[in-house]
Amino acid sequence: MQETLKYISENKNRFVDELFELLRIPSISADPAYKNDVLKCAEVCAEHLKNAGADNVEICETNGYPIVFGEKLIDEKLPTVLVYGHYDVQPADPLELWKKPPFEPYIEKTDLHPEGAIFARGSADDKGQFFMQVKAFEAMMKTDSLPCNVKFILEGEEEVGSISLGSWVEENKEKLSCDCILISDTHIYSNEQPTVTTGLRGLSYVEVEVEGPNRDLHSGLYGGAVPNPIHVLSRMIAKMIDDDGHILIDGFYDNVEIVSDAERAEMNKLKDNPEEFKKSIGLNDVEGEKGYTTLERTSIRPTLDCNGIWGGYTGEGAKTVIPSKAFAKISMRLVPYQTPEEITEKFTKYFEKIAPENVKVKVTPHHGGMPYVLPTDTKEFLAAKNAMQTAFGKEVLPYRGGGSIPITAMFEQVLGAKSVLMGFGLDSDAIHSPNEHYGLFNFYKGIESIPLFFENYSK
Repeated sequence: MQETLKYISENKNRFVDELFELLRIPSISADPAYKNDVLKCAEVCAEHLKNAGADNVEICETNGYPIVFGEKLIDEKLPTVLVYGHYDVQPADPLELWKKPPFEPYIEKTDLHPEGAIFARGSADDKGQFFMQVKAFEAMMKTDSLPCNVKFILEGEEEVGSISLGSWVEENKEKLSCDCILISDTHIYSNEQPTVTTGLRGLSYVEVEVEGPNRDLHSGLYGGAVPNPIHVLSRMIAKMIDDDGHILIDGFYDNVEIVSDAERAEMNKLKDNPEEFKKSIGLNDVEGEKGYTTLERTSIRPTLDCNGIWGGYTGEGAKTVIPSKAFAKISMRLVPYQTPEEITEKFTKYFEKIAPENVKVKVTPHHGGMPYVLPTDTKEFLAAKNAMQTAFGKEVLPYRGGGSIPITAMFEQVLGAKSVLMGFGLDSDAIHSPNEHYGLFNFYKGIESIPLFFENYSK
């Protein structure tokens, strides 16, 4: 292992240069205008896997964007780790809020990253993180220290709900057979308090529409006499959560996991600093469900958020209209025992129930996903915890994340293997936002930790 760590140290500048090559490709899966860039990124990922030492590297066609596969099988008697990552990225809008163009990566020092951070769309989510896996694999191959079999799948549709992945995994179960899955697409609590993610929330994502008059109306001729869909939709959204942060949808909490007092106490051992939390996002105070800490609200409790709302005229200047329609996108984060199908159905019934009779409403479900929990007494968790404790030289605690990676539950159901969520970002990395970045310290620490995980898990 010392030779592996030495190789990483000697090549770390090259690793960053190669990551920059990936980050320059605007592989935005949500926008068809970037189709060729997404396809190009798949080809570059395949080349990196080949150069790192993977065999049988191929770009596998799906109904959407391709999946890059590669493997190194050294002994059928040894365990097999399947590494998952995604090469697609979120749209970069709003572009005017970026300090520099989002696909021209650069390094800049910050208060949280005195050694420097890589600024670019995809730097933390997920190119910088899956690239750690590729470079750690390269280091093990070059130093002849790979202790087990490894397979890679890198997909190009994670940011649009992994539309094609489930069916592709079902069709390739034998090809993907493994003992555990390793995912670096999460974050640690802080560089001072490293963590292994042991849980993720699920997701139900919907779009709603409120329709009033049969066309946009002149606000002078009709104002005050007809329903304004924007007003109606705003009132309906306000009826979804009360002043105590409690979601008012009928039956919403019926199947919510009851987390024990002992587990809640363990969770709150993390050094939660409310003032730092507020300062980091520019708020004077926080809010949320009454009776729970910020850590609990963002991990073990379900939520409902309006992600976008629009209608009427939003262009330059004035246009005095009462719009015919208003729209909103709403996401609900789910916890164990809730399912996206159940919650989407309950949301739809409630939305229709609270709609006034003088408008028509419509709910369109988008993607969803199941929650996921990795027990802390499993060999997968312990291998990750011990690897990170060695790399960081600090105690590593379990941590439930607030985000969603729907494919983790699917992997367990189809492949019968647990997923280890071994990410190294920080929640301040501005993923999905302007000026996304990823600390050099975190990038290097991930590459150091991953070979240790392979070694621990193989033992």
